Amino acid sequence: MTNDPKAGPAGGVAASEGAAALTEAEQRALEEKFDSEVRFRPLTRPVLIASSVALFVLSCFHYYTAGFGILQQTTHNGLHLAFTLGLVFAVFAFSGRVSTDPAEQGWLRPLGLPLLDWAFLIGGVVSAMYVPWIFDTLAMRVGNPTPVDVAMGTILILCLLEATRRAMGWPLPVIAILFMAYAYFGQSMPGILQHPGASWASLVNHLYLTSQGIYGTALGVIATYVFHFVLFGVLATRIGLGQLFIDLASALAGRYAGGPAKVSVLSSAMLGSISGSSIANTVTTGSLTIPAMIKIGYRRHFAAAVEAASSTGGQITPPVMGAVAFLMIEYLEVPLTTILTAALVPAFMHFFGVLVQVHMEAKRLGLRGLTKEELPDAWKVFKANWLTIFPLIVLVAILLSGRTPYSAAFWGITTCIAVMVVQNLMARGFVDALRATATDIFDGFVMGAKYSLSVTVAAALVGVVIGVVTLTGVGFKIVFLVTSTAGGWAETVAPYIPFGAMDVGTLTLLFTLMMTAVVCILMGCGIPTTANYLIMIAIAAPILGALGVEPIVAHFFVFYYGVLADVTPPVALAAYAAAGIAGANAFKAGNTAFRLSMGKALVPFVFVFSPSLLLVTQGFTWPSFILALSGAMLGITALSAAFSGYLTQPLRAWERSLLAVAALLFVAPDLVTTLIAAALCVPVLIRGFVGGSSSPAPA
Repeated sequence: MTNDPKAGPAGGVAASEGAAALTEAEQRALEEKFDSEVRFRPLTRPVLIASSVALFVLSCFHYYTAGFGILQQTTHNGLHLAFTLGLVFAVFAFSGRVSTDPAEQGWLRPLGLPLLDWAFLIGGVVSAMYVPWIFDTLAMRVGNPTPVDVAMGTILILCLLEATRRAMGWPLPVIAILFMAYAYFGQSMPGILQHPGASWASLVNHLYLTSQGIYGTALGVIATYVFHFVLFGVLATRIGLGQLFIDLASALAGRYAGGPAKVSVLSSAMLGSISGSSIANTVTTGSLTIPAMIKIGYRRHFAAAVEAASSTGGQITPPVMGAVAFLMIEYLEVPLTTILTAALVPAFMHFFGVLVQVHMEAKRLGLRGLTKEELPDAWKVFKANWLTIFPLIVLVAILLSGRTPYSAAFWGITTCIAVMVVQNLMARGFVDALRATATDIFDGFVMGAKYSLSVTVAAALVGVVIGVVTLTGVGFKIVFLVTSTAGGWAETVAPYIPFGAMDVGTLTLLFTLMMTAVVCILMGCGIPTTANYLIMIAIAAPILGALGVEPIVAHFFVFYYGVLADVTPPVALAAYAAAGIAGANAFKAGNTAFRLSMGKALVPFVFVFSPSLLLVTQGFTWPSFILALSGAMLGITALSAAFSGYLTQPLRAWERSLLAVAALLFVAPDLVTTLIAAALCVPVLIRGFVGGSSSPAPA
């Protein structure tokens, strides 16, 4: 989910004299450079008009069905996928590189599109609509596909591979191809991975004609829930809600030490409630906060890292959570309120971790806050823009009432349109206001649909991966391989654990979590959060379930580590976008952003071993919650001090080492280890209160 580039920064924190805030065109260029999902090519006028109308119609279709009822699921999904595939091959270039002018027309390029693109466009639309068209006879075809069924399924799979490659790059298509190869060449696989294999016809039958593959839950959630919230996010940003968040954050946090960095954290947390795209969030808020951070004395790579780490937190922030919240309610079969409640504390812990580190860095460097002249007035900002908050209030209120998410989105979108009308009536005459509103609605609906294209094709292609898992049973084999490996490591290490603090079972779970975390981060390199989450719940979540981890806890664990990929080198796209604004070394910014995101890295281990942190798990008790929460907060604070070299004064090397060890003990949800960790902090705190050497810690 992303922001509308029309809504550029205006107001908020001051820009640096040497690094001015980016213009709207510069923001768009930077977002396109690092986010292939918005890298749209210029089109000739006929194709531009046709694609704009198709995008508008797609948004109108979803807006109508959200308010007045979803169609039969296969028909609904098929229509959504057909529109999407046709539009992807129109707006995304084959090479991925975007020129400034539309391609010339010719007999090899009708209306400026190559013949290959026309072939993919037509093939994608026809093959996507074929299953809804034959739906009445589908039950008789499953398990016994006709040659036409196999041909249509093959065409759709090829179109999905190419569409996803254009919109997101190679990683996800390569994974899908490898999984299909595994299904086809099963008899040639080694050891436990061997299986009878599937013919191409039977593979296409499973992936194309059943609800276990392309037309499965993943595509259904995108077409039923996620699209509506993408559209809501675009419209909410167009009416100024995102800018209101930025200005309010500036007014509330800018005055304190290292003010612009704290504005970055607070504004990104608020903006994350309507935008689930870490790169869009980075560019939107970072165009203001990064120059301001550099101006007051933060190093360029650190300023970039703060914005990237804060913006990535938007994907874990309720109520949208980068669209994953709506996937969770389908796969976990729990109410949305349960998911949002479970997400509250972990999201808070992420932003708390970033905030503590930027504060300590500011104190270590002696950085100032923003002056009164550099800050907007909170009351004036809210008084001038209070209408823009209404759509979010309506959205959240309906979500919490227990009604369907798409119903909440319908009324949220409707309220956005009402606010547009009021804003335009206040700014111009009646006739001009109607014209301006119609233009705003059309542009917003077009951009909302455009930003949904990539996530739709990714979800449909992930259906191929999930389909192979259900067809071959490879998920159970992976569970056995991982748990047996982790168990072997645990038996080797257990005798060396002091005082028997961790038994073999606990160590097995710990090693499994570590392996799962690494795989989630690696899978997230170049794969969007939603696709990463879908793959990992098919492969990794059952591993944790086999070790007794509750489903909601397992899902949150893989989700959080998938999100970390956006700030984990070598493919830390959010950090690289921020580095582009700051003029900083991209790899250094990525490393620092990962360090700043340690709350997101530590907390999942805490809520696996102490599920009470999620508030809604079985066996929840307030004592265990308080112990886990306080331990996590103390651990993040201790580790922040160890990283930054500052607590109440500059720290010596031995103090940083003590705090690092204490941090790891704090996050273990056990009273004894918490007390040991507190004891390790005592010498550091004593020197801090008594006073000692003030030689600064190394930067």
